[in-house]
Amino acid sequence: MSLAQDLNELACRFATDAEFARSVAMRDLERSVCGCDYGSTSWTTRREAERIAQLLELRPAAKMLDVGAGSGWPGLYLAQLTGCDVVLVDLPLAALRIALERATTDSLSQRCEVVAADGAALPFKDASFDALSHSDVLCCTPDKLAVLRGCRRVARGGARMVFTVIVPAPSLGAPERQIAIESGPPFVDVPDDYAVLLDQSGWCLQERADLTAAFLRSMRTHLEGMRARADALAALVGSDELTERMKRRQATIAAVEAGLLRRELFVARTGQ
Repeated sequence: MSLAQDLNELACRFATDAEFARSVAMRDLERSVCGCDYGSTSWTTRREAERIAQLLELRPAAKMLDVGAGSGWPGLYLAQLTGCDVVLVDLPLAALRIALERATTDSLSQRCEVVAADGAALPFKDASFDALSHSDVLCCTPDKLAVLRGCRRVARGGARMVFTVIVPAPSLGAPERQIAIESGPPFVDVPDDYAVLLDQSGWCLQERADLTAAFLRSMRTHLEGMRARADALAALVGSDELTERMKRRQATIAAVEAGLLRRELFVARTGQ
């Protein structure tokens, strides 16, 4: 299968996931795992989102870009929490429509803009944003360097970027790395350490943190919640699809438990 076909299939899957995630059963599960109910498909918890707001130094009237924003988590929450303006960027229109509905519900319409665009080809002028965020997006993106360079281009002097990402553990042998790739998100493989990619794209790494332990707890809770809500979820996607989703989640959990996958947070800054 070609990269174009892979990307088209992924876009369709994300659109389906957005509708699935907004169901009553999945939002109830999201509240138990992440402490929010946006119909999110990332692993960012409310506690992490509050930490991200501090790391980005968000404030009223600051302009933030949330890349791969999906249905609006955590970008809309960050705007609500700090008073900043937010631009949400993603490709699946279904997810962006959900985000727009949530912005209206939360009285954020005047401070929120929704744009359908690829993170590797951002349609904004140079130096447009004070802060940038993306949650578990690069591990679902083939050209990670292009996304980081695009973010750097639209970032103002002194701007900060915070992102989380799922990544194969370092120094794996070929068989273990293949298991990590097969068990992780669609484009979890990465050509180099993200610290190197940040440097290559013009960012200055400020901080990185290992979120793997919390990630593993969230995945276990999520899988348990899916099992407890199996009847309701099967009515939405069918029993075969639900079984497949649960198998994929279990495979990811096993890879993390084996030390093959990890989840990290990065904080980077532009020069003045």
